[in-house]
Amino acid sequence: MASNVSLTLDKEALLEDGIPPTKKPRKLLPSLKTKRPQELVLVIGTGISAAVAPQVPALKSWKGLIQALLDAAIDFDLLEDEERKKFQKCLREDKNLIHVAHDLIQKLSPRTSNVRSTFFKDCLYEVFDDLESKMEDTGKQLLQSVLHLMENGALVLTTNFDNLLEIYAADQGKQLESLDLTDEKKVLEWAQEKRKLSVLHIHGVYTNPSGIVLHPAGYQNVLRNTEVMREIQKLYETKSFLFLGCGWTVDDTTFQALFLEAVKHKSDLEHFMLVRRGDVDEFKKLRENMLDKGIKVISYGNEYADLPEYFERLTDEISNRGRAGLPREGQLNGTAGAHTEVKGMEFTYFSP
Repeated sequence: MASNVSLTLDKEALLEDGIPPTKKPRKLLPSLKTKRPQELVLVIGTGISAAVAPQVPALKSWKGLIQALLDAAIDFDLLEDEERKKFQKCLREDKNLIHVAHDLIQKLSPRTSNVRSTFFKDCLYEVFDDLESKMEDTGKQLLQSVLHLMENGALVLTTNFDNLLEIYAADQGKQLESLDLTDEKKVLEWAQEKRKLSVLHIHGVYTNPSGIVLHPAGYQNVLRNTEVMREIQKLYETKSFLFLGCGWTVDDTTFQALFLEAVKHKSDLEHFMLVRRGDVDEFKKLRENMLDKGIKVISYGNEYADLPEYFERLTDEISNRGRAGLPREGQLNGTAGAHTEVKGMEFTYFSP
């Protein structure tokens, strides 16, 4: 009898007037939601591009991109049969994908009298053709949130080759500039917050094939420029990075060369990574690994579809706080100190 009563109560809790209960929104982490936009660097990874245009395989993974480039090269009859088979075999066996990509790019960009052919450019444009028409509404919601934070002072960098954010911004009547690491002057200005409406593509962007590099060795000029490197690394020490759709981006060799290798005491930093909870054991393992790098891993929900709504709420909270000049996290518990000076003497008092 008690079991029947319990079952009836459960059903009543689940259904009211035949309508399933709305899912309780995931709470926002206080140490993140109390940041101001100017304190953030947004790191856009593959997961965001894949969510914006899920019908484009090249946006979903390294392997998907290489396969798409290979398919384009085959369609344009740019490879001999033996070369095609070799690349396809490497992809099937999941061999070192960076080396496979490097070899394919070299094959599509032969030097003749010190002039590179444009076949690589042709293949890139084929792979990323007409991205605007392939963007989905839920993905646009993510891009709108990113753009909103940018306009309020956040910096944005990405490991992606696409320019989906720039395309979306243009559709909204706003102009964003695409930067890559080959332009040292502009990269320095970006790191100094003089080009806030610019997106730094640390691997390059497909609209500038000559700037696409897959290994830190390709950035020798930037890596040797101590002024540029110091300014870039200073961001990781003084701001909070918010990783979106990134997964294991911090293991990316270029990201490590730019931000991690010269930064000491990483566990003292406060960065954030939004991820789907998914497998509990994997989530816990990621959280433990990232804490050593000063990164708090936060679950936005159990489904990929939970991210747009969560990130929109987070964006609104951060942007509103930035505009209103609301207190930051340390001031919420009533222990933040305020300073005043009286005839040259400094006093510190604590608000109640």
